[in-house]
Amino acid sequence: MSVRSMTGFARVRKTHAQGEIAVSIKSVNHRGLDLHFHLPPEMDPLESEIRGAVKRSLARGHVQVDISIVRASAGGAGALNRTLFDAYLRAFREAAEILDIQARPDPNAALQMPGMVGMGEPEELGSWDGDAAKATLEAVAEAVHALNQCREREGAAIAAEMRQRCEAVCSLVRRMEEIRAGATPAFQRRLREKLAELLDGAGIEPQRLAQEAALLADRTDIAEELLRLRTHAGQLDEMMAAGGEVGKRLDFLLQEMNREANTILSKTGGLGELGLTMTDLALAAKSEIDKIREQSLNLE
Repeated sequence: MSVRSMTGFARVRKTHAQGEIAVSIKSVNHRGLDLHFHLPPEMDPLESEIRGAVKRSLARGHVQVDISIVRASAGGAGALNRTLFDAYLRAFREAAEILDIQARPDPNAALQMPGMVGMGEPEELGSWDGDAAKATLEAVAEAVHALNQCREREGAAIAAEMRQRCEAVCSLVRRMEEIRAGATPAFQRRLREKLAELLDGAGIEPQRLAQEAALLADRTDIAEELLRLRTHAGQLDEMMAAGGEVGKRLDFLLQEMNREANTILSKTGGLGELGLTMTDLALAAKSEIDKIREQSLNLE
């Protein structure tokens, strides 16, 4: 299964002997699967089956399912719904009287109202039988499938951007590793300058200087953090390539990547010009990680 976004929309219409069924499904971001249904009263017995059909195909998102039906009239297709038309006329005349205006009802406007044409009289509606219920569930399944296709298209675009930013993080890690390789001489030079200021020109043994530089390098070494950051970036890329439900796993992984970037920043804060360069690179990596995380919040 491809990576899917949590946002999407789909609408399906299906014609049945008893009328036309219209199913609309809209989904937006949510931490879990939050389902909401708006069904005609005669479909209340189907809600459990409709809920099950949706849950089998969706894992996360705030999902709204709207189902409406337009009944086929006993008088044949295109028959006028006299009950609704008479109600429209009464409401129009009452409004004209309240507003004290001279106006005539517009039949064209009335015929465009939902249910005005092809709708039977209330006493003719009958029950939503087994075949109609089956057609409804088929329409729901088609709508869910169409929704997932929409979510997969958006998910593919998000995944492509995230993998591109992940490669940018790897590039920054490689640059920091190159700088770190020449860090020991820089530590020795910095330490020598500081000691010279403190000792006011007094000499210091080269062996002692090397030991102190090694200790300083060890306290400020970022080799482990860079290795973990590179490893996590590789895991993220593999996760996106594998697809499926990745949203919650990505959240944890990106927290770890952000933690490594913060540790690098804390260790390179006082290393002079070399530290400033490392800090700039770590900040750039942290910025990329934050942007990846913003996009990951949209994924199922």
